[in-house]
Amino acid sequence: MTVGVDLTINGQKTHLDIVPWTTLLDALRETLHLTGTKKGCDHGQCGACTVLVDGVRINSCLALCVTKDGAEVTTIEGLGEVGHLHPLQAAFIEHDAFQCGYCTPGQICSAAGLLKEGKAKTADEIRELMSGNLCRCGAYPNIVAAIQQVMDAEAAR
Repeated sequence: MTVGVDLTINGQKTHLDIVPWTTLLDALRETLHLTGTKKGCDHGQCGACTVLVDGVRINSCLALCVTKDGAEVTTIEGLGEVGHLHPLQAAFIEHDAFQCGYCTPGQICSAAGLLKEGKAKTADEIRELMSGNLCRCGAYPNIVAAIQQVMDAEAAR
């Protein structure tokens, strides 16, 4: 038995017929082949699967896709465009805020949600609010510097 789910994924309306226990992560990766969102722990503990749902950052491995019917989902593929990176993507490159890159899509999506929330004002607050996104390579200082740069640039506007 499948269930119909309508989503807007990276600006495109999409209809999926999925089994009810399909997570948003599996729908993105396995059904839609948007593999930028990574499957890390599959238990909501690492943040590698972070995406934006209606502008709010969530762990897509913990969300059943059917519960997001009608939602707008933004993955790493939807943040920037070819030839025009999202400011966070550019800052991550500039600050070398990744090593292996596995966590980077989740880090960037989480950072985009963090900036939208507007709660972080300092590097310590960025660290605290990004604590759900793990980096096994230890690129944390560079990740914080990249987010801080974009946050400061947005505040200066």
